[in-house]
Amino acid sequence: MLDITRLRLLRTIVATGSLRASAAALGYTPSAASQQLAALQRQTGLRLVERSGRGLLPTTAGRALAAESDRLFAELTRLDTMVGDLRAGRAGSLSIGYFGSVSAAWLPPVVEALRSEFPDLRLELRMAEYAEGQRDIEIFVEDPQSPPPPGVRVHHLAADPYVVGLHRDDPMAAEPHVRLADLADRPWIDNEHTDGPCRRVLLDACARAGITPAFQVQAPDYPTAIALVATGIGITVMPRLAAVDLPPQVLARPLIDPTPVRRIALAIREDRTAHPAARRAVDLFTTVAQQT
Repeated sequence: MLDITRLRLLRTIVATGSLRASAAALGYTPSAASQQLAALQRQTGLRLVERSGRGLLPTTAGRALAAESDRLFAELTRLDTMVGDLRAGRAGSLSIGYFGSVSAAWLPPVVEALRSEFPDLRLELRMAEYAEGQRDIEIFVEDPQSPPPPGVRVHHLAADPYVVGLHRDDPMAAEPHVRLADLADRPWIDNEHTDGPCRRVLLDACARAGITPAFQVQAPDYPTAIALVATGIGITVMPRLAAVDLPPQVLARPLIDPTPVRRIALAIREDRTAHPAARRAVDLFTTVAQQT
């Protein structure tokens, strides 16, 4: 394989016509430059330059090799630029995992800022359950029974209290807040498809209030449950972040005595904490969570 530094010297000699000037441009002594040029000629088996007075003239082979190497050095320059971009977080990819009820409220401003500040960054957004470090950044609901796995750094983002979604004609809709115990005999519309931390937060609060939810309908998610509340067939209890863009027939009221609260956190992989775009994403999610 041809030596890159010797090719660079040849290109400079072709451009300047002088061994001394080329040596000075590349930081060599004239003697060292002469040795490098001789080594390149031995390596290629070609006569690449000829003496002309005090200067050097490239041979046909020398000009052809120097011209052909232009593409090589252009690619090396591109790679150097890419390394700098990667170091600065302007290129590469960043994967973010999240759950549904934070997508509308938090993702748009975070994604907009990242795309503006890191235009060459490829963002991979995945709405899924917490995958234990499989993605660079995970937004998840903390579960006291399951501490985060090793290899991630956790940032606490927000406390998200629960509300009750009611049909606007429901007598409780006229109240500023609703006691959890007062929902004991109401038909509930479930909105969780798994027995995860969000469901446990709600059931623990219900146990403290001395009630057991009377689930009459099993809905797969918050939007479906809200749409069913709009028909008047029941109520649904959900985190405040999920109670957005409610239809006109549905109102949300805070729950008290007690108030169920889920705690939302961000986990970033330890090996990504030095990545500029990842660090910026942490700052952006923290700011958005505080403003919600």
